[in-house]
Amino acid sequence: MNGAYPLSNTFKRGDVVEVKSPREILATLDDVGKLDALPFMPEMLQYCGRRFVVDRRAEKICDTIRYSGSRRLRNTVLVEDLRCDGSGHDGCQADCRLFWKESWLRLVEPNEPLSSKHYVDDDFRALHEVTSRYVKRTTEVEGKTVEVYRCQATELLNATTRLKLWDPIPYIREFTCGNVPFGKFLRISVKAFFIEPLRILGFFPHVFLKGSHSGPKPEDELNLQPGDWVQVKTLDEIVRLLSPVGTTRGLWFDREMVPYCGGTFQVRQRIKRFIHDADGRMIELKRECVTLEGAVCSGELSMRRWFCARRIYPFWRESWLRRVNVESPSSSTDQIQKQST
Repeated sequence: MNGAYPLSNTFKRGDVVEVKSPREILATLDDVGKLDALPFMPEMLQYCGRRFVVDRRAEKICDTIRYSGSRRLRNTVLVEDLRCDGSGHDGCQADCRLFWKESWLRLVEPNEPLSSKHYVDDDFRALHEVTSRYVKRTTEVEGKTVEVYRCQATELLNATTRLKLWDPIPYIREFTCGNVPFGKFLRISVKAFFIEPLRILGFFPHVFLKGSHSGPKPEDELNLQPGDWVQVKTLDEIVRLLSPVGTTRGLWFDREMVPYCGGTFQVRQRIKRFIHDADGRMIELKRECVTLEGAVCSGELSMRRWFCARRIYPFWRESWLRRVNVESPSSSTDQIQKQST
């Protein structure tokens, strides 16, 4: 892929776009359902013909396969908070944001009337067939037959180019392409260029929070369900539940989760299965964990991942949370919005 500067900025934050018809999208895909190595997924078909507002350009996104830092997804945008519902991937609950190639969208005026196009069912079936054909395959791993899935997240290494940590241009582009206002651009950039040298010198360890828990594993009895209200425990309380390598029952407590400590949130979903980005296997969780409404990775605290727009939902152990009764949901919702901006 060509990593030269500058890149086209056809769409920018705030633009109104319409998802093209199945026939138009199908014409952009190769014989394995990809455009520039990025697959159009069956979960995206439901949005054909509908209009949305561009949230960000995918100029700087994190690598969740090799954790090499940031990467660029060319000619691609994120639209509102549209996420994969897992319906075409056997119920994966990763809840990833969908990436949209500009060739799959058309720019429209905000007040322009909706088009009266009626898409042919055969076109929907044809696009669904192409996008579904390569979702899952079987392969041999250590003498065992396993199922491996393909989605946008598993294909990001092939669809992106790596960004150099010390190259200032990717940081500058976050402002010049309209992704972030100048104040936010300056605040995060200064933080990155101050913290990264300290990380290299060893002042910021890879294990963010080294816990002291070495006794019996924390008991989890909350049995949380979607819609339940919880309060995230304080940072000190959570540290006491973490192992010396920063995990509880194998689940890492991430730096991006710290701002939510002490906050009150609604449970988004109870996580049972998700596709592993690195190898495409479906992970079946043996222990409980949940995601929380509005509690997403900001891209403002994670070293080497500055400005990432993926807004990934981290997984929470129930032992890090406590159940609460919320009499005024609106006040808690305001708190969520404040903490996630």
